[in-house]
Amino acid sequence: MTELEKSLRDFEGYLKKEKNASSNTLSSYLRDLRQFGEWLRNTAEKTLLQAGEEDISAYYRFLRASGKSQSTVQRCSATLRSYYAHLLEKRKLKDNPARHVTMDRQKRKLPQILSSSEVEQFLEQPDTQEAKGIRDKAMLELLYATGIRVSELIGLDIGDVNLSVGFIRCRGETKERVIPMYKVAVKALKDYLEDVRPAMVDEVDEPALFVNLGGSRMSRQGFWKIVKAYQKKAGIEKEITPHTLRHSFAAHLLVNGADLKDIQEMLGHADLSTTQIYTQVVQDHLTEVYQKAHPRA
Repeated sequence: MTELEKSLRDFEGYLKKEKNASSNTLSSYLRDLRQFGEWLRNTAEKTLLQAGEEDISAYYRFLRASGKSQSTVQRCSATLRSYYAHLLEKRKLKDNPARHVTMDRQKRKLPQILSSSEVEQFLEQPDTQEAKGIRDKAMLELLYATGIRVSELIGLDIGDVNLSVGFIRCRGETKERVIPMYKVAVKALKDYLEDVRPAMVDEVDEPALFVNLGGSRMSRQGFWKIVKAYQKKAGIEKEITPHTLRHSFAAHLLVNGADLKDIQEMLGHADLSTTQIYTQVVQDHLTEVYQKAHPRA
């Protein structure tokens, strides 16, 4: 095993034990480090332990020039800061070379949302005369009712649902949260659980709340295809992804007077600043409506 692989394995163990990092976070961080290590070897003939502030700054510029998104560069920055902070703590370095490196600020792309009428149109598409349509209706209503991530949706188990009080229990990367559901979503879930799921599951003791037609847990890719099919059926021109319903959930709550901190809690955001982007989304949306609707605008 090379010195680099030993270092990465040690860092992986630290992320698992000390930070309780998810498998997605682990794979992203390790991929970022390997790509940076390869770039260092090819451009400066250096190792990760030899990198300085100028090398890291140059790498960020390289990522930008390669067309990488702001979020990708930000994640890479977080990876390098965390990795070098770990090496500093282990006394493998005397300073964290990534700590003071800043990135050129770019205007943050605002998430796209659906209007209330577009959401209604979209949610009406599943054919609830069929078992698949009843399941799809329950999934889509639940997603818009709670604003959970698609990974959280397909990760739900039967025991995470409480229909009598209209809540679900969602386990995020860092903590568990309880989120209420509106009555239509509760009914859609009840219809699915009572009339469809028992015949759809492959094994009686299958814990997954939502299963595919083969009877096993619904996959991210499978649900993505469901969303795209209903977008096409609804004739909505906006690009709709599972995250579009999450963004619409947050923006619509904000428009109707919900407190930003309550929205943060339901979305599972660690930092309020992440949730505050919806304030700008709502402002831009209202401005657009005003410009189109006001006779003197």
